[in-house]
Amino acid sequence: MAKLSEKIGYGLGDFASSMFWKIFSYYLPIFYSDVFGLKPAHAATLLLVTKLYDAISDPLMGIIADRTQTKWGKYRPYLLWMAIPFAVIGTLSFYVPGGSYSFRHVYAYLMYILMMTAYTAVNVPYGAMLGVVTEDSREKSVFSSFRMFFAYVGSFVAMGAFWLFEKSVIGTENAAGKVIRGVGDANPATWTFVVAIIAVLCALLFIGCFLLTKEHVKVEKKAAGGFASIKEDLKALGGNGPWWLLLGAAIGQLLCGSIRGGAAAYYFANVLDTSIFLTCAIYLTIGEIGQMAGVTFAVALSEKFGKRNTFIASLAMVILFSCAIWFIPVHTTAGVWMLLILQILVSMAIGISAPLTWSMFADVADYSELKHGASSTGLIFSSSSMAQKFGGAIGGFLLLALLGVFGYDSALDIQAPTTLNAIKAMMSFIPAIGAGLGIVCLCFYPLTTARMQEVQAQLAEARSRRS
Repeated sequence: MAKLSEKIGYGLGDFASSMFWKIFSYYLPIFYSDVFGLKPAHAATLLLVTKLYDAISDPLMGIIADRTQTKWGKYRPYLLWMAIPFAVIGTLSFYVPGGSYSFRHVYAYLMYILMMTAYTAVNVPYGAMLGVVTEDSREKSVFSSFRMFFAYVGSFVAMGAFWLFEKSVIGTENAAGKVIRGVGDANPATWTFVVAIIAVLCALLFIGCFLLTKEHVKVEKKAAGGFASIKEDLKALGGNGPWWLLLGAAIGQLLCGSIRGGAAAYYFANVLDTSIFLTCAIYLTIGEIGQMAGVTFAVALSEKFGKRNTFIASLAMVILFSCAIWFIPVHTTAGVWMLLILQILVSMAIGISAPLTWSMFADVADYSELKHGASSTGLIFSSSSMAQKFGGAIGGFLLLALLGVFGYDSALDIQAPTTLNAIKAMMSFIPAIGAGLGIVCLCFYPLTTARMQEVQAQLAEARSRRS
C-alpha cells in the first residue's frame, strides 16, 4: 500500500502540467489571434501542423523513458530534469517579439514546437509512473484520482490568476488607446508577466513531485537500444486493440474539452451579456471546481459500475448538458445563471471521466505486458499524452478555422450573426460530437473489470516467476 504522501506527491506533477495545459487550451487561440496578431487561418494551421511533429515525439519519448535506467528509476528523473526548461519555454511561448509578421509567425512555430517538446519530455514519463507506483489496479485508480484532483487544483489556480488578470485590465485602456473588453485586448507584456508567475510555480511543483514519489514496481527491462527492439515495441502497440479504442476515446474526450474551453473567451467577449456579474475566467474557474467535485466520485462509481460503463455514462451527460447551452437566452440574467448551472454539470461529468482515462491506460499497459512478456509502459502512456495533444490541437484548429470561415474579425466590436452562431455552436453541439466519438470507441473496449482481474492475477504470477 502506497503512502498518502506519495499519492499527494504524484498529484503535484499534474498540478503543474494542468496549469499550462489549461492556459494553452483556453487562452492560446485568443492570444494568437488577438494579442500575437496571427491571422486565424495561420494560427489554426500552426496548431495542426505541429501535431505531426508530436506524432513522432510522443512515442519516441515513451521509447526513451522505457530504456532509461537511473538510481531514481525509469520515469521519475524527468520531472527533475525538465522542470526549469518547461518553465522557461512556457513563458517565452507567451512573449510577443518585435519584427515583421513573417518573423513573428516563425517565432510562434518555434516556441510552440519547443513547448510541446518540453511538455512531452516531462508528461510522458510522469504518466508512465502510474504503471510503476503500484501493482494494484484499484490503487492505480486512487493514484489517478489524486492526479486529476490536483490537476483541477492547478487549473483552478491558473484560472484564478487569469481572473485577476481580467479584473485588473477590463475597462482600462491598452497601449493602443483601446478600452479593454477582455484579455484579448490586454498589453502583450502583461500576458508574459502573468504566465511567468505560473511557470515558476510549475517548476517548483515538478521538483516536489520528484521528491515525494517512488517507483515500486520493477517491470521487465527493455534492451538498451536497437532498431529490432523498438520495432517489436511498435508492432506490439499497433496490435493492441484496447489501446486503439482507448486512444480514440481519449481524443474524443479532449476534443470536446478543448473546443468548448477555447470557445469560451470568444463566447463571453461576443455573445453573452455578462454585464451583470460574470466573466470568462470566473466561468472557467467554476468549471474547474465542478471537475474537482466530479473526481471525488470517480473511484466509487467505477467500483460499482466498472470503469468503462462509468466513462460512457459521463460522456453521455457531457453531450446532454453541452447541447443545452445552445438554447439558453444569452441576454438575460436567467440565461447567465443557466449557463453557470450547465457549466457545473458538464464539468462534474468530465471530472468523473478524466481519472478513469489514466487508470485505463495503466490497465492497457498491464494487458500489453502480459501479452508480450515485457513492459512498454512509457510507450503506451505516450499515447495518452499524444491523445491530449491531438485532441487539443484538432480542437484548437477547428475553433480557429471555423472562426475564419464564419468571418470572425477581432477589430469589430460586434460580430456578424453567422459568426455569433458559430461561436454558440462551438460551446454546445460541436464539442458534443467529440464526446460521442468517445462513447463509440468505449462500446467496443474489452478490458472490463472482470477481464482485468484475470490479467492482474496472471501478470502477478508471471512477475513472480521472473523475480
